Amino acid sequence: MKNIGWNFDNSYTLLPKQLISKVLPTTVKNPNIIIINHSLAQQLGLNFSSLNNNQLARLFTGNDIPEGSDPLAQAYAGHQFGHLVILGDGRAIVLGEHITPTKQRYDIQFKGSGRTPYSRGGDGKAALGPMLREYIISEAMYHLNIKTTRSLAVATTGENVMRETVLPGAILTRVAESHIRVGTFEYVAIKRDIPTLKKLLQYSIERHYPEIKDLDKQAPEFLKLVLEKQIDLITDWMRVGFIHGVMNTDNMAISGESIDFGPCAFMDYYNPKTVFSSIDHHGRYAFGNQPSIAQWNLARLADAILPLLDEDQNKAIDVGEEIIHSFKEKYEKKFHKMMKKKLGLITDEADDVILIQELLDTMEKNNLDYTNTFRDLMNDKINNEALKNFHAKWKIRIDKQNRSHEEVLTLMRNVNPVVIPRNHKVEESLKEAHKGNLVSLNNLLNALKDPYTERSDLTLYQQPAHETDKKYKTFCGT
Repeated sequence: MKNIGWNFDNSYTLLPKQLISKVLPTTVKNPNIIIINHSLAQQLGLNFSSLNNNQLARLFTGNDIPEGSDPLAQAYAGHQFGHLVILGDGRAIVLGEHITPTKQRYDIQFKGSGRTPYSRGGDGKAALGPMLREYIISEAMYHLNIKTTRSLAVATTGENVMRETVLPGAILTRVAESHIRVGTFEYVAIKRDIPTLKKLLQYSIERHYPEIKDLDKQAPEFLKLVLEKQIDLITDWMRVGFIHGVMNTDNMAISGESIDFGPCAFMDYYNPKTVFSSIDHHGRYAFGNQPSIAQWNLARLADAILPLLDEDQNKAIDVGEEIIHSFKEKYEKKFHKMMKKKLGLITDEADDVILIQELLDTMEKNNLDYTNTFRDLMNDKINNEALKNFHAKWKIRIDKQNRSHEEVLTLMRNVNPVVIPRNHKVEESLKEAHKGNLVSLNNLLNALKDPYTERSDLTLYQQPAHETDKKYKTFCGT
């Protein structure tokens, strides 16, 4: 294959062998390229201009393996809906770690590339719809300035996969700072393999948190840093109304990236109990539960690295509990700060927390759109009577801080998106893509590229579905 800029350095393969299985992607019959993220490719220092569509299709389905790559599937465990199970990359293969011209390290991973030792009876394949959904959502998250894995390409395989119906098979190429999860640490902890646990911790620190690599007691600081990253991430999810859908510990990356966009969606009408996932029957991962679930997941990370927090088990428990218990106060401070920005509140007032809660209650009681409500406040475009009452109080509070109108609007514009990937527009683009028509998909992606700027061409993408989306369901795609 022509040199297109790949620069692989596969450090994860140097970890103990129980963490990995060397495996090649399954060759596919008739690969076809659907979409390539050229702007991401440029950021990675890759140039595909010398490859024709057939070569691109072979590259992004694994029929041609890049020189220097060392494909592997990762082992990990995970608490799925609270129950611990042994897992692993059942339909994903990390090609290797690509080093960019600016010396940044990224995993290049295929999803849907065939069976691995962790497939547990599954076919290891993926359908076109879920792979395009991840492409759309991950790119939307990136442009919303939320830490996330990215999508480099989607290609079809020319083969069908059997789910509820027969669907076209596809492979997504995902780019991540790494695929080390809370569940990766749980996997080692289950086996009571302290030497491997130490090596995994050291590797994770060197890769993601090198600022603490020379400290004597690294494990507590590692836990604190992962906790801070997750607080930042969840705060951003709550800022834009994103619902992950399956916040299992195997879906929490220690890098702090959003990862594994399966039954995820964006909330239209504000309700903290909103659930879109077809498998979340009891609302464990509802919108409003995401902060507490993040804390629960972090507690599982603390459990996994307990032997490394302190040699004395009782002290280790105290250290872990102190760090995990700090989550609530830290999150509430960041959430409050974020919501103040959404409302253009620059100065501090004791009653701000009451004002914020009043708005959330008003939106919930009146079935108001989460995204558009904040834009309506900014534009003084209030049609709902209940919101008019809040608007009057909010204007008094805004005037009280004695800041310019433009300063307030600038603050609000930076955190309140004009457009999000509305569920019905995502489904519309996926439906058309299955027919071979990519116009809706490309139009949606273009609309999501600059989500904080008002544009006349965004009107179609700003409105919630005509009928309530409470019945809307998303699926894992496995």
